[in-house]
Amino acid sequence: QVQLVESGGGSVQAGGSLRLSCAYSGYGASNYYMGWFRQAPGKEREGVATLGTLAIKTYADSVKGRFTISKDNAKNTLYLQMSSLKPEDTAMYYCAAGRSAQVYRGSLRADEYNYWGQGTQVTVAS
Repeated sequence: QVQLVESGGGSVQAGGSLRLSCAYSGYGASNYYMGWFRQAPGKEREGVATLGTLAIKTYADSVKGRFTISKDNAKNTLYLQMSSLKPEDTAMYYCAAGRSAQVYRGSLRADEYNYWGQGTQVTVAS
């Protein structure tokens, strides 16, 4: 069982920055591949950034060049650095972990991931 706890969300002005953190724990947690997803009201959950095998990073087109995913194994923490934030980035952000073949390759599909955190809200004002 893997536990994931997100933090770092908040309210910022457009153009601002935030760094989200996801502390992971549990048996074998470090062997899982992880990613960040988000869900805005009335919309489906979408993949934002994932970290697959060999540290391959995959980003949604909408965040390329603005968001950076990283992981600190010593701290058991996954990060999402978000810059140049836009109002359309407003959503609940979740970290997730999985071990399927697709997740291994850095899939952005939410249904490929087995474990989820409770989410942290990001609100970007125009």
